[in-house]
Order: sequence, then C-alpha cells, then structure tokens
Amino acid sequence: MINTAAEENIINILIVDDDEDDFIIISEHIRNIRKEYSYNLVWCPRYEKALLEIAKDNYDVYFIDFFLGAKTGLELIKEAVNHCEKPFILLTGQRNIDIDTDVRAMKAGAVDYLVKSELNADKLERCIRYALSRNDFIKTINANGRKFQSIFERSQDCIFIADEELVFTDVNQAGSLMFEYSKPELLQLSLYLLLANKSDQVLIREKLLTGDALSDTAFELLTKSNEIINSILSISRESDGRGNFYTQGIIHDITALKKSENANLLTEKIKSAGGLARVLAHEVRNPLNNIGLSSEQLQLEMNAADRKIYLGIITRNTKRIDDLITELLDSSRPADIVLTKISLQSVLDESIAASADRMTLKFINLELHYPPAEAWVMADASKLKIAFLNIIINAIEAMNNNEGKLRIAIKMQGDNYVVSIKDNGEGINKENLTKLFEPYYTSKRRGMGLGLAATVNIIQSHNAFIEVQSAFGVGTNFILSFKRENAQEYAGN
Repeated sequence: MINTAAEENIINILIVDDDEDDFIIISEHIRNIRKEYSYNLVWCPRYEKALLEIAKDNYDVYFIDFFLGAKTGLELIKEAVNHCEKPFILLTGQRNIDIDTDVRAMKAGAVDYLVKSELNADKLERCIRYALSRNDFIKTINANGRKFQSIFERSQDCIFIADEELVFTDVNQAGSLMFEYSKPELLQLSLYLLLANKSDQVLIREKLLTGDALSDTAFELLTKSNEIINSILSISRESDGRGNFYTQGIIHDITALKKSENANLLTEKIKSAGGLARVLAHEVRNPLNNIGLSSEQLQLEMNAADRKIYLGIITRNTKRIDDLITELLDSSRPADIVLTKISLQSVLDESIAASADRMTLKFINLELHYPPAEAWVMADASKLKIAFLNIIINAIEAMNNNEGKLRIAIKMQGDNYVVSIKDNGEGINKENLTKLFEPYYTSKRRGMGLGLAATVNIIQSHNAFIEVQSAFGVGTNFILSFKRENAQEYAGN
C-alpha cells in the first residue's frame, strides 16, 4: 500500500503517459521542487492499466496525457471520476489541440490543464498545491453536502427550496407524503396554491418581499385530496450571492397534535357541562319525584273525570322532564361500551338504512366509497351506529331538497381507518364551528344540542378522534379516525 499525502509528508503521483521520455522529464521537474513534501512517482503507459491503478485509490494526484493510443486522456478522466475523488490534471504536448480543450477537460472532471512544453518545477509545484487544496475543499463540501442531504431526506418535516413565487424547486420525501403529491407533481406547484386560506398569501408575500422571515407561524394547508393540514411554517428569502433570490422553508405537521388538543379541550368542556347537568338533575329530580308521587296519589283518590284530565297532564309532563334529564345525563357521562370486532362498512350501512326515508324525502344523492376489504375495528356496533346516524341526519338536514349530495367514504391512513361523511349543505361558519360539539349548543329551532355532544362522547369512548372541516355555503365534512384492528393491506379509497 502506497502512503497518502497525509502520511509522512509524501505525495503519491501517478503519471499516465504512453511516452516514457515525457514521464522522465516530468519526474525531473517534480524532483526539483523544493518544498516540505517528498514525491513518490509511478509511471503507467496504458489506458486499461491506468483504470486499474486509479481504482485502487493509492495516489494523491493523477497526471493524464491527452493522447493514450486509441483513446484519449479525456475519456480516461470521464471514466475514472466515477470511482475516484482525487484530482486529475490533463497534459498535452501541443498548445492548441483544440480551442476548447481546457473547457472540455474541466467538464470531464480535470482540475487543471497543462502544456508539456511549458512545464517547469515552479509551475508543477503550484499546480500540485492547487489541485490538492481544491480537492480538500471539494471533499469538505461533498462531506457537508452528504450530511445535509441526509438531514434533508430523513427529516420527518417537509423541507423545501422554492423560487420567489414559492414554486418548489426541491422538496424532500416527507413533503411528498405530507401533501400526497409525487415529487415531480410538487415541483410544478406553488406553496401559495396549497394554502387553505388564500388570504394567507398576502401575509407570506409581504413578509418575504420586505426581507423578513416567517418563523413558526401557523397555517392551514391542503393535501391533494383536499384534506386540511394544520402546520407550523418557517420560511425565508435567501440570495445565492450572484443576485438571484430563492426561498427555503420547513413545514411541521401538527395536525395530530391539534386533534389531540381539540379532543382534550372538548373532553374538559363535556366534563364541565356534565358536572353542571348532574347538579341540576339532582336538584330538579327531587321535587319532580314529589310531584309525580303526589299526582299518582291524587289520581287514586279523585273521582271527577275532568280533574283527572289535569292530573294526567301533570303526570305525562313530569315523565317527559324526567326523560329529558336522563338524556342530558347520558350525553355528558362516558358511554358504556362493549368492544367487539366489527366492520365499519356494516355499521355505516345500518346507519344509512335508518336514515334512508329522510334521504328519499329530500332526494339526497348518496355516494359510497368503501375499500374492497372489510375495515375491521374494535367497537360497540350499537353505540357507533348512533354516532354515525346523528352525523348523517345532521348532514341531511343541512342540505336543500333535490340538491343534496352526501359522500360517505372509508380509507386506510397509516394505522387508522378514516371515515368521512361529507355534505354540500349550508356549512358552518368559523365562530359556530368551535362550539359544534358543546352540550346544549344547537342551530336548530327545536334542538336541544345533545345529539353531537352524545356523538363525540361515543367516539371518545372508543379512543377515536373526530374533527370537522366546514366552509359556510359550501358544506361540511365529518372525519372520524379509528385504530385498525389488523394491519392487512388493501388497495382503494
């Protein structure tokens, strides 16, 4: 094994030249160099043998003659640079073989181009020193490039580079997975087109044009399937040093975190409302029981038919109040569920069947998108049917006669099955969207605001997640995520 330049101050040089006299002349020039290094020179006259020597990677610098029999030094350099990172210097015996020989040499991978007739010790010393220095510099850049490329590709966040209109010029694999686009598709898109709220374009554009960076700013973005991603975006405008500007940024997906925060907040609201309901139920039921018992006793003692009519009214309304209190308590306490392995398709079909009359009366157009394989989850079928039915009925009531389109779909997403129940009804404005699952909130004239509160109670009892996407005047999409019972793969949406 020949030592490298880093060992014992020896620089190992391979001279590839089919003329031994030229090798002797070059060697003599190099030996006349008076510097801190000593030079170990090896001569190789043939193209094929040179390739074998280069592949061993035993040398620090390679001098390659332009003419090597039937082939050229340019061809050798082009072939060698694929498996060698050391510097190559092209030699020629004539000054003007070709007016662009030096350009072609650099494109092939050479670091320098020398004319043999002009060689001397000083010129060769400068050339070798420059080649080694440049090679160390390139190796450092390549090492850093590989390091940052690894970070770029392995990051779980979307890392991207874009032009000034935020059209992606490079994006990592995490970006493709996040937005559900292939990389070639993303490279045709602008980040502006992926913003859920188009007014956010103004904010980003103004920041970038004034030279300010956006740091950890929350935005809603859209996937290829129009699902909303809650994200944290950091983006800045940079210069390449030649007067050209580009943008670079990182997108952190906080959708799961946002869902968890919303679920926890909703749970706390339900607990708070449930505590109030239990206090009211206790305070109301005591006098209500007394009224009921007194009414029953009076009915036994009275004979007059007209008075019994009034007592009947009291009894029926007492029972109705008692039933309402029971419903109120049921909507605020954790649902008692019995988990069994069930198919989401079958439960949805039963819920759809229970609401079929309402759909028929309003001439609702129903679309079903089920995967070919059963979507198995651990759930309480009867309770889940109630939850689905509440959502479907709300969707039906939100749509106009003869115009309604209800789309119900199941798809696999990671370890979950996601159920989507989407309508084209009147939609919900942002202010009301935050109150949607709160007990007692309702937009219906005669509603009690307990249906969706009971629904979220059932969903949370299954350790599942529910979220709502809605645009006023466009429609509403209820999205429910359930843990898959098995990991069997299937195709389709």
